Formats: sequence, C-alpha cells, structure tokens
Amino acid sequence: MQTKQQIQQLLASAGVFPNKRFGQHFLIDLNLMRLLIDCANIGSDDIVLEVGCGTGSLTEGLAERAGYCLAVELDRTLAKIAKEQLAKKKNIAVIDTDILESKHTVSATVIEAIEQARKKHPGRLLLVANLPYNVACPVMLNLVVGPTVADNMYVTIQKQVAERMTAKPGSRDYGTLSIFLSATGDVKTEKILKPTVFWPQPQVDSAMVSFVRKKQNVSRIQSMELFSEVVNLFMGHRRKMLKACTKFARGELAEIGNWLEVFEQCSIDPTKRPEQLPPEDYIAIANLC
Repeated sequence: MQTKQQIQQLLASAGVFPNKRFGQHFLIDLNLMRLLIDCANIGSDDIVLEVGCGTGSLTEGLAERAGYCLAVELDRTLAKIAKEQLAKKKNIAVIDTDILESKHTVSATVIEAIEQARKKHPGRLLLVANLPYNVACPVMLNLVVGPTVADNMYVTIQKQVAERMTAKPGSRDYGTLSIFLSATGDVKTEKILKPTVFWPQPQVDSAMVSFVRKKQNVSRIQSMELFSEVVNLFMGHRRKMLKACTKFARGELAEIGNWLEVFEQCSIDPTKRPEQLPPEDYIAIANLC
C-alpha cells in the first residue's frame, strides 16, 4: 500500500495531477485501507473487483488475500502506473476501461474478465473499492440487479450516498438505491471518514459501507427485471399517489389494466406515495404483476 507522498511522487513522475472530472480522491490512510480489507473478509478463492484502482495502492493489499483481483481504472495514465507497480503480482489484472458501458450496463470487457476468473476461482465476487464519486451509485445498482452480481460490497463513498444506501421509507434520502439494497441484503455504515484521510481532500465527509447479499432475500423476488421496472416506475414519480403513477407505465407494465386490484391484493393503499412504501411492498407488486 502507498502513502500520500508515494502517490504524489508517482503522479509527478507521470506529469499528471488528480482529475476532478473522474472523481479522483486517493485514500491515503493505511489503517483505513486495512480496515476496509478486514471488513471484506476476503477468502483465497474469492474474486475481488476494485473500481477506480488509481495507482494500485489498495489493490496490493486486496491481492494478498484474494484468489484473483480485477482492478478497473478509467484513467489510462493511472492504469499504466498501477500495472507497473503491481507487475510482480500474478493474481492481479489491471483493466484500463470505463466500468460502465452505459448507466445500466457494466463493461463487457469487465464481465468477460470476471467470467474467465471464475473458471479458476469458485469463491465469491466481492466489490471492494474506494469508489470514484461520479460512478458510485450506478456501479452498485448494476452489481445488485445483475446479470453479473456481487455477493458482497465493501466501499468508501460520499457520506450523502451512504445515507441514500441505508435510508428508510418516508425519509428524504429513501430512493431506488436503498430499495434495491434492502430488498436483496443487509447494508450497514461501518465508519464515517473525514476529508483529511483522502488526497486531494474532498469538500464533504465520506463513509465506509458494507453490503451483504442474502439468498433468502433475493429468492423472494420472482423476476429481478420486473422488480426493477416496478421500482423505477413508481420511484420515478415518488411524490405522486401510487394510482397516478400507473399512467406512466411502459413495456410489460403498460399491459396491466387493473392496477387498483393489484394494490388491493397487496394490501397497499393506492393513495400512498411511492417514497412511503417499504421494499417488501415493491416485491409484492412485482411478483403479482
């Protein structure tokens, strides 16, 4: 793992500076890096996906425990630095690409690398990363919805995003992210991080958050695709009444002409607003649909 001074020297040697557009804030507290790795409880058969590996500081610690580590970095200069720093590690692949092909799609290159790694490493797929602020939410959502899913996630992110991850129905921060995470597993804020543990310092607090996917939770959802459509339909109009949201239905949901019966069978008041419904109600609606 690298200190702040070492990271600065590596960037200076390459003639570059942290890129704000890519949300680059390097975690420089080595104790917090170790805490993140310890929280993940990485096994020797596990595959670790790290998004935004930067110069490879955290990657080195991850690879010491994982069966295989896939480190993704959009910034080609940083990816080159990481490859040079980690060249002697045989269980690391640094991929210089965007983790997202679109907001709703993980890079095909990354998915292929995961599938190849799974042929040799039958353990879990873990997302362990100091996530770039600008892609944190879509990355986590994609790895919850699938088709490629992370068994567990251990990340540092903006505190504001952490609050959205753990929000309860009716709260200001409750939304699509909190619904998906709560519906499929357990999410927990492990630690609040001050700006001083990053370089350059962000203007907001951050948080270390864990998510553990639960098979019994996921098994309640008959179709993840339809569940996603239902959540997006209603939370896309979160302050309207449920019965009013149904006129915006598209695709399969547009074919449903008896929404009031759906709400009644699910024991849901159609005059409630989407932001008031717990994840269990969205699962019930999707399963009935």
